[in-house]
Amino acid sequence: MNKVEIHKEICNTLHDTYKAKNADYGDSFSKVRQEYPKAILIRLMDKLERLKRLYEIDYEPQVDESINDTLLDLANYAILELIEREAE
Repeated sequence: MNKVEIHKEICNTLHDTYKAKNADYGDSFSKVRQEYPKAILIRLMDKLERLKRLYEIDYEPQVDESINDTLLDLANYAILELIEREAE
């Protein structure tokens, strides 16, 4: 598989994850953003801190969330912010 195909596969995974989580959470990102317009910064910081911990050599995570899961979450949060900005 070449990098363009891998990119498409990752984007499909992002979309499937977004659909599933949106069904569970509703439009919570938009609602939080209305109250706290810079909430994206906190969400991204949380995920970046998680990513740093996962990269630590001796860190044993207590929750089953991989580096790849965290990177996908970061990407989806960035996309959610882009969607909100487009809607403004």
